[in-house]
Amino acid sequence: MATRSLPFLVLAMIGLLIANLMFGAVSIPFKQILDGLQIGNEHYFTVHEYRLPRTILAMLVGAMMALAGALVQGVIRNPLASPDVLGVSHGAGLAAVFYMTFFPNADISWLPAVALVGSLVAALMLWWLCGSHSSTIKLAITGVALAALYASCIDFLMLVKPLEINNALLWLTGSLWGRGWNQLAMLLPWLLLIPFALWLAKPLNLIHLGDDSAISLGIKANKLRLTSLAIAVGLTASCVAICGPIGFLGLVAPHLTRKLVGGRHQILLPATMLVGAILLLLADLVARTIDPPIELPAGIMTAIIGAPYFLWLLLRTK
Repeated sequence: MATRSLPFLVLAMIGLLIANLMFGAVSIPFKQILDGLQIGNEHYFTVHEYRLPRTILAMLVGAMMALAGALVQGVIRNPLASPDVLGVSHGAGLAAVFYMTFFPNADISWLPAVALVGSLVAALMLWWLCGSHSSTIKLAITGVALAALYASCIDFLMLVKPLEINNALLWLTGSLWGRGWNQLAMLLPWLLLIPFALWLAKPLNLIHLGDDSAISLGIKANKLRLTSLAIAVGLTASCVAICGPIGFLGLVAPHLTRKLVGGRHQILLPATMLVGAILLLLADLVARTIDPPIELPAGIMTAIIGAPYFLWLLLRTK
């Protein structure tokens, strides 16, 4: 049952890839998509320079953020955990907004590194406040409170720096609008984290048996937690730096995937990446086609799904 779901997920992702290339403010027939990749074609700019890099970015960002959420949930054994719920995404956002408002002429290529520092600080702050043995509810509530604090700091920065907030406002919407080949090139080096994340599948299975059982089977529990969280922070920071904080993707995608393929991480992690890619491709497609030529941020669409889902999980958790 678990492996039989994977082909359907792959087909759904391919279908959404094609739909994202075809539909938007101007619809392009499928037969003209390939012609649009050739220089000089009337659809070259729309297909090659606008929709193709944006579609690839949606696929990669969705997959990476979902993988980060699956890692965090797996290693903490907490169904409410995800980088955005725990404040890691907002920490990256605060660092990025600080960089863009106080250094408006600085090189934008440093943004992923700045966001990474913000994510690390946010993760360390949560770890310091909650410790390694905190309850599910305490971890989630503390993360939500820290996320609200970081969001308030972002608002304060934009109030005191009103002349430099245009880029920050555009970035904070959590959107793929205006992203192209340059942003895709900035994201590519971070794909190296994915094989390391998939390599942790077997240890993550063992740690679900409990720390004592995992240690007796040769797993170094603390080292596994640190490695998994570091990879999750890196994946999240790189995505947030490119597209802004796209909320709840890291929470919803692993849960939906777990219902499809179960909790075995050898299947769960790659399947979660597919579901994350599908969700963000779908969110961006709806955001672009619901009222063209106006485009809504994809982050709004994921929040519409994710916020009620988070409340439902919170109410189910005792």
